[in-house]
Amino acid sequence: MAVETKEYRAEARFQRVSPQKARLVLDLIKGRNVQEALETAAFTKKRIAPVIHKLLVSAIDNAKYVSGEEGTDLDVDRLYVKQALANDGPRMKRIRPAPMGRAYRYQRRISHLEVVLAEKGAQAQEDLATVVGEEHAEAAAPAKKRKVVAAKKKPKQAAKHKKAVGK
Repeated sequence: MAVETKEYRAEARFQRVSPQKARLVLDLIKGRNVQEALETAAFTKKRIAPVIHKLLVSAIDNAKYVSGEEGTDLDVDRLYVKQALANDGPRMKRIRPAPMGRAYRYQRRISHLEVVLAEKGAQAQEDLATVVGEEHAEAAAPAKKRKVVAAKKKPKQAAKHKKAVGK
């Protein structure tokens, strides 16, 4: 029986950083508790880290607002970063002067950042434990012993050397 968990999200679009660089910071916070993620984003020495910190705060505020509107209880301490994405945005084509009157084209990359938060519930954790437990139970089960049959080696045949006869 799957328990639905409410997800809360926030987006930061058209950020002037390449998605690859943004993913370096987003991968640090993925799967972490919200408080740990905020601390990690605050102390990471990347140019995009303050934007990601602001995005996390926005997602937490969204969670508080939505739970208040729905009249549900929300425990902020049980929120964790379920998903953190950096997708490509439109690219800006630019031209750089090059020697002998030529020009080199390059692209300035833009990214769309998205953070999804979810609440770790008691039942959701139990369901997760049963699913993970089943997988580990299968992995921990003793494997069936197979009979190892030694392959019979073919006897080596003596190489027959033929001499070339010159005429």
